[in-house]
Amino acid sequence: MTNKQKPILLEDGKNRCGWCNKSELYQRYHDEEWGKPLHDEDKHFEFLLLETMQAGLSWYTILQRRENYRQAFAGFIAQKVAAFDESDVGRLMNDAGIIRNQAKIRAAIVNAEKFLLIQQEFGSFDNYIWGFTGHKVVDNQWNSMSQVPATTELSDLVAKDLKKRGFKFVGSTTIYAHLQAIGVVNDHLLDCWCK
Repeated sequence: MTNKQKPILLEDGKNRCGWCNKSELYQRYHDEEWGKPLHDEDKHFEFLLLETMQAGLSWYTILQRRENYRQAFAGFIAQKVAAFDESDVGRLMNDAGIIRNQAKIRAAIVNAEKFLLIQQEFGSFDNYIWGFTGHKVVDNQWNSMSQVPATTELSDLVAKDLKKRGFKFVGSTTIYAHLQAIGVVNDHLLDCWCK
């Protein structure tokens, strides 16, 4: 088992999941956000937008640019992003602070529109996404990062439903990462202080 696979002991004396050993930014994200049950609508959209931007890249790459994405995408307000037009696409393609992938930029706009439709249908995106687990956390019991899957039946189901609703860049791997991030799935290792 490598150091990246097992929890690490940092100077503050806390065991953490090995993947967050890259930087203080990563450690703060791990400690303060990752795996904590999320119920805020704007944060739901923020995490969904960032996860779809991450597809094919490392999460660290996106996390480092998070504030740039916040500025570029109207503070992650779904109603504002849904109203973006071609001039906004052009503006974003010229924004060196984000990953300039036109397909992902256009997908963010489409996803904002679909996000609003889910809010209308379910009363909130929170009701929708937590409804897949009966509003309960899936609390996995992993000893090592090597045990954590890239996809599950749950992520397959959610990804399939989102795609059916017209969302883009929402494959099962991306959605599993999203479910972990928003705390629907708790994949902190058993030895991690956040467990």
